[in-house]
Amino acid sequence: MLTRRALFLAGGQLAMLGVLAGRMYQLQVVDGDRYQMLAEDNRINLRLIAPLRGRILDRFGNELATGRQNFRVVLIREQSDDVDETLTGLNAIVPIPEHQLRRVRREMGRVRAFMPVTVLENLSWEEFAAINVHSPELPGIQPDVGETRYYPYGPELAHVIGYVSSVSDKDLAEDANPVLQLPGFKIGKNGVEKIFDENLRGKAGASQVEVNAYGRMIRELSRDEGQAGEDVTLALDLALQRFAYQALGEESGAAVVMDVHTGEVLVLASTPGYDPTPFNVGLSKTEWNALRNNVRNPLINKPIAGQYPPGSTFKMVVGLAALEAGVVGPGYTVFCPGSMQLGTHTFYCWKKGGHGTVDVQAALEQSCDCFFYDVARKVGIDRLSDFTRKFGLGEKLGIELPGEKPGLIPNTAWKERALKKPWLQGETVIAGIGQGYVLATPLQLATMTARLVNGGRAVSPRLAKAPPGAAEAAPAIDVDRRWLDLMLKGMNRVMNSPSGTAFRSRITEPGMQIGGKTGTSQVVRISRAERLSGVRRREQDKPWNERHHALFVGYGPVDNPRYACAVIIEHGGGGSSAAAPVASSILREAMRLDPLARTAQAPAEPVSGTAAPGRKEPG
Repeated sequence: MLTRRALFLAGGQLAMLGVLAGRMYQLQVVDGDRYQMLAEDNRINLRLIAPLRGRILDRFGNELATGRQNFRVVLIREQSDDVDETLTGLNAIVPIPEHQLRRVRREMGRVRAFMPVTVLENLSWEEFAAINVHSPELPGIQPDVGETRYYPYGPELAHVIGYVSSVSDKDLAEDANPVLQLPGFKIGKNGVEKIFDENLRGKAGASQVEVNAYGRMIRELSRDEGQAGEDVTLALDLALQRFAYQALGEESGAAVVMDVHTGEVLVLASTPGYDPTPFNVGLSKTEWNALRNNVRNPLINKPIAGQYPPGSTFKMVVGLAALEAGVVGPGYTVFCPGSMQLGTHTFYCWKKGGHGTVDVQAALEQSCDCFFYDVARKVGIDRLSDFTRKFGLGEKLGIELPGEKPGLIPNTAWKERALKKPWLQGETVIAGIGQGYVLATPLQLATMTARLVNGGRAVSPRLAKAPPGAAEAAPAIDVDRRWLDLMLKGMNRVMNSPSGTAFRSRITEPGMQIGGKTGTSQVVRISRAERLSGVRRREQDKPWNERHHALFVGYGPVDNPRYACAVIIEHGGGGSSAAAPVASSILREAMRLDPLARTAQAPAEPVSGTAAPGRKEPG
């Protein structure tokens, strides 16, 4: 006989069984897929795969930066009974730099014991083979083959291409992309590698792997290699770039060549160069200090970051400014006795005894300082400053490289703001010959030259290849074409008139004649005693860092300008003797190769340029 108590107990049990059945139904049927996915997530990991980095190419498809096979050695800590002993054994086969050992120990402290840590990379085949032979004696050591960044032309293109290096804590703070956290991942740190890093980097792939409870991989289930980075094609011509670098030789200097119509930069050479490969694998403190303390500054990209007094290469825009302002006419002349008096100050021409009576063309041809002292005073520093900016001076030009400097075109407001002093008339006189506070980069001087000779269009320099119609898109500069023609005639006479300051560097081949302007900028002021005595130290007798800078700007061919060039030789002495021969050889090679007219093909083998022996020259 059932009692009421038994009925209540049975009912409670049935209710509990119903709740339990309902919960099981929810877990297995309603939420079954969800819990299956969570279980899979605990068993299966998704790991990122670093994408292949894109190549950097010149205008003809030559590889300037690419990937190559990387023979390397990794160490797995849990497989080694004594890590220090293993590293000592490896060091006996292939020496491990001390800074690399410190890095390895730091990384082993950050990762799990079963994760590999790169010890050495970019090994030669002989080193890699030797490690393979001895690997059984080195527990934890695993030879491996990966990919590394390769720069086939090293120092010749280091300042343009830049380099890749390991990701820093600062990089991680600025970029949340998880691929940056992959062991050994490299990003662009300088040059084109840095500016186009997002394009070159590509998109990461993924590997789906089964792991155990400790996170150790058991097997790979699927793999997606991701998307390789884009190739970046530059306007540079490899053959011409290498020729210019070799023409500069052992000097500390820079050379720029650009298309006067589109602004495409064909050459951006800086000497001395440096090897970018150590930045990729890790630079030692000794190597870094050697580069940083080198008086010739190999780490500075001189075409865009070197700021120099332009000297007499500045005289064309001074003459143009005077003609445009109407303070002088095309027939205006100045008598040069060798100096000009302003108050109690005497300003000297480079030629003792002077040039006599000269107009603007003769003043350019012979680089007469007194003529430009005079016209600069007539224009005034503020009008001169405003006008010269139209030709790309005094501001950044926006080329696709880090570290570009703006140069300096001073005016009265600048001096009051920067130095808290009023502008002086004598400072205008000095500015008229590109000295004093005036500073320009070689890239700015090449751009100035391009704008002078292309009919007055404000082209801007660009490393990437110009799109169709770029020449027509460049805005016109508001300057009278008659005055531009006068400047070009003067620059032609500099090179091709027997009294021109660069006559010895002229090109005589038909159709390849060039025009140009020499420049010599003082680094140390000539003393009054030296001037009065007439005895001056020869440039080659001075300490290197006290010699004048040698400059040259030019274009070719004269009849149909296509290439503009700027060259500076730091502390080279005279523009005529040091810079003009180098620039002339580069322009000759540019017209011979004619990269703007060529279609894609293998570059011609470059040969070294030569320069005439130095002597004191006008600027």
